[in-house]
Amino acid sequence: MEKQKSITVLIPCYNEEKTVEKVATDFMKALPEAVIYVYDNNSTDKTYEIASSLGERVVVRKEYRQGKGNVVRSMFRQIDTDCYIMTDGDDTYSAEHAREMADLVLNEGYDMVIGDRLSSTYFQENKRMFHGFGNKLIRNLINGLFNSNIQDIMTGYRAFSYEFVKMMPIVSGGFEIETEMTINALDKKFSIKEIPINFKDRPEGSVSKLNTFSDGAKVLKTIAVMFKEYRPMMFFGAIAAVFIIIAVIMFAPVLAEYFETHMVPRFPTLIFSLGCAIVGVLSFAIGLILDVIVKKNKQDFIVRLNILSSQRRNSQKG
Repeated sequence: MEKQKSITVLIPCYNEEKTVEKVATDFMKALPEAVIYVYDNNSTDKTYEIASSLGERVVVRKEYRQGKGNVVRSMFRQIDTDCYIMTDGDDTYSAEHAREMADLVLNEGYDMVIGDRLSSTYFQENKRMFHGFGNKLIRNLINGLFNSNIQDIMTGYRAFSYEFVKMMPIVSGGFEIETEMTINALDKKFSIKEIPINFKDRPEGSVSKLNTFSDGAKVLKTIAVMFKEYRPMMFFGAIAAVFIIIAVIMFAPVLAEYFETHMVPRFPTLIFSLGCAIVGVLSFAIGLILDVIVKKNKQDFIVRLNILSSQRRNSQKG
């Protein structure tokens, strides 16, 4: 007899005393069968105390390593369930979408369901001028680099399958975690579904912990690093092309002078152009080698994923 599938709501929190009770209560109402996990990330207010008073359905834990990525890493490692729903503790995401997101994971087989703010109320509700621009920039970069069409890359409202969570290698420590999860899902061909969600800005007195410029720079760095790791042939191939073009431009007049005078008067230019050509060839070779390694790792990943899924199905039948 197959066991009833379980749902867990994950709420990472840092100084959310004004909103954590409402968020947890809303999700308990929307998903009566779900267990709510609140992870307090070194809050200096009463977040932990308020969350701890909400009853036995709310499990409160501490994560002492600062940063949302560190919190999510602990959540994914410590909790086993059939469907994970992750939301923020600032009451910007509505619990009314939780049931639909859970059903898409549990009944339709999606590995990641993304709550899409940008196609809904985000630009009307968000009061931070550069956040909308940053979201669009990140979206366009990732969709261009990974040939995808994701509308909201950085939303904190998502649902995940067990397989995705247990196979997600989280490296990020901060707010770049959403970008990392999206890129990993695209690269590993996990099934993704987006649904428009209602977004509302933080209530008065609640302060955003996201720094537009410093956290934005970290996100851009994450994209560059993951592009290098997941698309090495494109990354190093682009570098190779730049150096080869420079080499050709620098070498062309030297070659023309040689045909005209049978002499090479500009040895420094010749040496520089040859150096650029060597760097270009080496970059191409590095990209080619790494591309083979990445493809082999993807094959191994699929095998491990199939084994995990098989083990999960057998445990549910038992």
